[in-house]
Amino acid sequence: MISVTRLNDSVLMINAEAIQSVEANPDTVITFLNRDRLIVKERADEVSRRIVQYRRVLQQEGCQGGYRPAA
Repeated sequence: MISVTRLNDSVLMINAEAIQSVEANPDTVITFLNRDRLIVKERADEVSRRIVQYRRVLQQEGCQGGYRPAA
């Protein structure tokens, strides 16, 4: 999950795995796999950075013997 800020200043945690695209238009619009859209205050490059950081943490946890789903 990553945090983003809505235009009304409320903070929202979103599932980074459900994001299809992030575009600057000039507002940052996040489109989810189910086609829902969310406009946020963060710049597109910041949202992208948070997604990359989230995935790095997941990868590190997997390599260090963290939670792994049953096969």
